[in-house]
Amino acid sequence: MRILDRYILKTTLQVFITCLLTFFFLYVIVDIFSHLDEILKQHIDLVLLGQYYLSYLPIIFVQITPMACLLAVLYTFGKLNRDNEIIAMRASGLSVPQISSTVIVFGFVLSLFVFWVNDRYVPVSLYLNQKIKDQMESGVKKPKAKESEVIENLSMFGLKNRLFFINKFYPAQNRLEGIVILEHDESQNITRKVVANRGEYTDGAWRFYQNITYDFDETGQIKGEPQYAEEEIMAIPESPRDFLNQRQRPDFMDISQLSNYIWKLSKSGAITVIRNLKIELYQRFVSPFTSMIILLLGIPFSLMMKRRAAGLSSIGVSILVGFFYYVLNAVCIALGKAGLVLPSLSVLLAPAVALVFILQFIKKLP
Repeated sequence: MRILDRYILKTTLQVFITCLLTFFFLYVIVDIFSHLDEILKQHIDLVLLGQYYLSYLPIIFVQITPMACLLAVLYTFGKLNRDNEIIAMRASGLSVPQISSTVIVFGFVLSLFVFWVNDRYVPVSLYLNQKIKDQMESGVKKPKAKESEVIENLSMFGLKNRLFFINKFYPAQNRLEGIVILEHDESQNITRKVVANRGEYTDGAWRFYQNITYDFDETGQIKGEPQYAEEEIMAIPESPRDFLNQRQRPDFMDISQLSNYIWKLSKSGAITVIRNLKIELYQRFVSPFTSMIILLLGIPFSLMMKRRAAGLSSIGVSILVGFFYYVLNAVCIALGKAGLVLPSLSVLLAPAVALVFILQFIKKLP
């Protein structure tokens, strides 16, 4: 590595780490003061509060990395521009890509690290964070025992094109209460509806109690008389573990789990749900590289800044650049969720537009 590259990388790293630690501190402090009345009211234990913010660290890291990265690049190149060092580098024959190559590699490596953290740790952190938050809001110092755990309002897509709605699920007892099952054909027309008071999983099979079965014809009208059974063994392949796994929200799943979930829903006909989940999946691959995109946006901006603009004004420029990119990305995602563009295109559109602008800005540099 050239001495010049080490010099630029050292400055960028110093500012990036400083911004990262500052944003961490401000994020936690603002969150504490915004919930201070609840913390005092619930007499939340300091250990539990510490666990809450420790579980928040991967989430905060992923959220603040792009802006910290942008601010570091703007400050570094803005300072070089202010001290006329950019002019000296260009006079020696170095192009803009050559000057910024080390920072670009840093942004790429950082994006890969964010991708790893986002897939491996963020879903677990979100789940733990939500669990601790519910525990603090309820004022309970210890989590509920598994024997008394109750999952309410559970819904899931099952095999054989079934849609389950469960009022209450007791994982420890393998018991369901308030059961509604809708079966559909390949055209997503309802063919059968099962309503049961409760169900118990014993000897590898579901046994429903006080259940009524309705059959439907091609027009959606009830066919024949509803069939009532005081007790009936149901041919349902899903086990209690399947119900327990599917109660997770998509943001609590990693890429592998989310892909598997989408595959299970692929034959359900829930077009809107599948489309939104695909957008969520594609974002898992693209969003970690937001740091790289915003870093590339920051390089031409910092080189076009006036000599005195390398100080506090870099903060304003970084906010504007990041704001416009996030607005564009939000609009593209909204178009995808509305079904106006393909899910993959809605996720890639904002980065593609940003890259075009980056190339145009670099071409206009003297």
